[in-house]
Parts: sequence; C-alpha cells; structure tokens
Amino acid sequence: MKYLPIQCPSCREPLLVAELSCTDCETVISGKYPLPKLLQLPLEDQEFILQFVLTSGSLKKMALKMGVSYPTVRNKLDDIIEKMNR
Repeated sequence: MKYLPIQCPSCREPLLVAELSCTDCETVISGKYPLPKLLQLPLEDQEFILQFVLTSGSLKKMALKMGVSYPTVRNKLDDIIEKMNR
C-alpha cells in the first residue's frame, strides 16, 4: 500500500506539498503548501483518529474495538493531542 510521506528521507524535516493536479481537466497548481495537521501525523495516529470519529468520539467503544483498556486508549489520544500541539 502506498502512503504519503510526511518527512524527508534524507534530513527528516517535514515535507511540503509542491504540486496538485486535476486528473480530469489537467489543471496543475504549484507552490509550497504545508500539509494539514492531521496529515502530518504518522499513519497509525491518523487511523486512530478515523476510528475515534467513526465511534462518535467514544473512548469506551474504542477500547472495546481495540481490545485494550480505557486508560490505554486515553493515553494514546493524549499522545496524539500532544503531537498536534507542537
């Protein structure tokens, strides 16, 4: 499965979006744009957030679905929040 890299493989600095294109009309937009905050997170954290939204923000449901304790899910969410506040 392909994924969107978020860090430079050489220096580990955040990558910027340099070009967007439309596959229908072939319009191309170029420039330097930062990735949205959610896309700057590792894929695992993005998946956690998706599941969080799909369970209507219920940490209890997340814990049941993941087969882990509520505090484990709470800690994971706190870690993601901390990453997003950097």
